[in-house]
Amino acid sequence: MDIELAALEEKIRQTAQLCRRLRDENRDLRQQLAELESDRKRLSEKIDGARDRLEGLLQRIPE
Repeated sequence: MDIELAALEEKIRQTAQLCRRLRDENRDLRQQLAELESDRKRLSEKIDGARDRLEGLLQRIPE
């Protein structure tokens, strides 16, 4: 009985450790996702600005 209880206790400890590790990993991934979304937005805005400038330049070129 003591051996079974010790084995169950060890499994519970391992499960709790896995939960903590997965929670930390999930937090890190959410932070990375937020940073990547911010970068994507910034780059998209830069592309839009470049497109607008290019269109302006193209309109100034005589046909």
